[in-house]
Amino acid sequence: MHGTKILIALLAGAIAGRAAAAEFSGTQALEFTRAAVAFGPRPSGSPAIRKLQAYILAQLKLHKCVVTQDDFTAQTPAGQTPMKNIIARFPGTTGTAMVITGHYDTKSMPGRNFVGANDGGSSTGLLLEMARALQATPHASDVYLVWLDGEEAVAQWTETDSLYGSRHLAARWSEEGMLDRVKLLINVDMIGDKDLGIVREQESAQNLRMLVWDIAKSLGLGRYFLDETTAIADDHLPFLHRGVNALDLIDFDYGPGNAYWHTEKDTMDKLSADSLSVVGKVLLKVLEAMDGRDPRR
Repeated sequence: MHGTKILIALLAGAIAGRAAAAEFSGTQALEFTRAAVAFGPRPSGSPAIRKLQAYILAQLKLHKCVVTQDDFTAQTPAGQTPMKNIIARFPGTTGTAMVITGHYDTKSMPGRNFVGANDGGSSTGLLLEMARALQATPHASDVYLVWLDGEEAVAQWTETDSLYGSRHLAARWSEEGMLDRVKLLINVDMIGDKDLGIVREQESAQNLRMLVWDIAKSLGLGRYFLDETTAIADDHLPFLHRGVNALDLIDFDYGPGNAYWHTEKDTMDKLSADSLSVVGKVLLKVLEAMDGRDPRR
């Protein structure tokens, strides 16, 4: 069946007989991002990231979700480093699960004021606004929001020095049998750029990528979801490699020639509420479309 016909069928089934989903506010997502960035540089294990963890947990107490703190210690080039994934579950009824992830740590850059407004901040803020929207959104599947620690390399990016939180959680959920319940996982990263352009990450699940791009187009937001295809190592990979239907949404062209990435120029003035709104609205529609559906169809 053609992708557009699949989209129409999914949306029709999801919408029929159900209350309208809550609106996603890009403005509020930007304010959550601003609050996270105000803690300053937030490398894994730092005093600043512990303050951000407390802030995320305090916000989640305001919503109807079950919160789990997934604490672990990672062996890094800097030694044993305490890390924490924060998991918010919005219970459904079918036993299946849909997951949205994003990292909240920033890369360690000693002596430099790298606050990671887009790279670490935008995913943090978007997930917090998703939590607010989801508590008023009906869903049959469990919906999980996961703030992942340790996405950034401590020294230099390698398979063992990166993606600490996602590697840990993918292994844990595999052992617990949780991955068998996950029908989709979408990771968000660097999605607050004023000049938003999300690439087609080529390792991601093709069926899920097609659905997201079709939904964006149906919402009149297709211009933000590009035809450009590239491979990007990100927090979706540990789940994808374990057979999960996983997708990465990332804008990896941040500033002229990606000049703002991992620099002190990654600040709040480069971000836009409109960009966060685009991603949030598309994600809510994807969850709505896939709720109770077989992801293979």
